[in-house]
Amino acid sequence: MSPIEGLVAGGLAVGLGVVALFFLRFWTRTRDGLFLAFSAAFGLMAVNQALPIVLNIAKEERGGIYLIRLAAFLLIIVAIVGKNLRRDA
Repeated sequence: MSPIEGLVAGGLAVGLGVVALFFLRFWTRTRDGLFLAFSAAFGLMAVNQALPIVLNIAKEERGGIYLIRLAAFLLIIVAIVGKNLRRDA
């Protein structure tokens, strides 16, 4: 793994962490569960981006790591569907 890959992955992880904190700030103001779900999802994506670099996992063995990204996207989908169902009721 090249140092540039580590630098880019680290930058992306930090950026995703900042976005997670941004949504967490809005959750503290509004107590809307959608903001909390987005914060958790972006936190999971930050972990997903940093974990292969921190654990030095080869590209061929990263398949299991992407389950974290799947969990993040499922969390977003469930939160959006839940919010829309609550609004219709």
